[in-house]
Amino acid sequence: MSYRTADSLPLVTLDDVRGAQKMLTGVARMTAMEGSRHLSRLVGAPVHLKCENLQRTGSFKLRGAYVRIAGLSPEERAAGVVAASAGNHAQGVALASSLLGVRSTVFMPKGAPLPKVAATRHYGAEVRAHGTVVDETLAAAQEYAAETGAVLIHPFDHPDIIAGQGTVGLEILEQCPEVRTIVVGIGGGGLAAGIAVAVKALRPDVRIVGVQAAGAAAYPPSLAAGHPVSIENPATMADGIKVGRPGDVPFGIIGDLVDEVRTVSENALSSALLLCLERAKLVVEPAGASPVAALLSRPDSFEGPVVAVLSGGNVDPLLIQRILRHGMAAGGRYLAVTLRLTDRPGALATLLGVLSEVDANVLDVSHVRTDPRLGLTEVEVELHLETKGPEHCAEVNSALRKAGYTVID
Repeated sequence: MSYRTADSLPLVTLDDVRGAQKMLTGVARMTAMEGSRHLSRLVGAPVHLKCENLQRTGSFKLRGAYVRIAGLSPEERAAGVVAASAGNHAQGVALASSLLGVRSTVFMPKGAPLPKVAATRHYGAEVRAHGTVVDETLAAAQEYAAETGAVLIHPFDHPDIIAGQGTVGLEILEQCPEVRTIVVGIGGGGLAAGIAVAVKALRPDVRIVGVQAAGAAAYPPSLAAGHPVSIENPATMADGIKVGRPGDVPFGIIGDLVDEVRTVSENALSSALLLCLERAKLVVEPAGASPVAALLSRPDSFEGPVVAVLSGGNVDPLLIQRILRHGMAAGGRYLAVTLRLTDRPGALATLLGVLSEVDANVLDVSHVRTDPRLGLTEVEVELHLETKGPEHCAEVNSALRKAGYTVID
């Protein structure tokens, strides 16, 4: 599918992206480009991290939102704008509207993380809670727009949004002119499409790889079909890229200009988030860590230098606790073991002694004595352990079995 209109004029051009860059001067900052020695060793080539998690509002979304709202007519601005979002787009629209003196209303799902709701209000938007998923929230925003005349600011399906996001691509070429591969997460597709327009116009030799969460991957079947198709019940911890259907405008661009779209597992996402935190000292949300997840999953399949776009860092503290534990488990740093032992005095102390000998740190212990599967003198013990990696996990399990314990799970 072409990303051109019926009269063969491009919907989004390099000039559009350059114009957006001028418009964003003094509004969006040029975010840092940080090298990663750890990822460079894995990939076998230089790897750089484009830190959009350090952008104003915590993600790249401010870029497109500002360009879109700045392009409204005086009459449209007077009517105000409305958006639907669980977080990043909400904050981008709220700040952009405040900077431009435009009234904004943002619909957010009930149960949206409180820090994101508070930040959106802080940037000046009126926040309305509606629905439990973004699709329901978007429907409410569309109804509000029809009733009030407010302009709906779509998170990805508009040329101005794509042009604004494309300024990330111009910065990448300026900060890393030798780049050979750019890896970027894809939800609806606005960021990947914008980067592709800018980069391919100037450096057609640069390979662009899009990344989706395996549980919310609408682009592979859509690209195979030749048109956007919807997937039912997308499910992933990476809410920033949890989109059930590609946008019509970015889909055409991605189909023409993005070289490949890959998927990554939830384990890879949590491991990538943990790596960003531990190795790069960067707080990155799961969607923002998706390019790193792709590098971890197939490190030998990228030509360097590589730039991985960390698209956002807005992650709820409660969620990050769960994700970090998940990431530690995926990386062999956290082990849950269930086993049976004789219910007698000193039995637990003996078990803990075995674990101490292999240097496993016990985080939590729970007992089950009433399961009908247990013998009269048996107790089931579940242990949560802090370990040092997959080899250490295997060592712990081996030590328990050698000591005569029945390891159930």
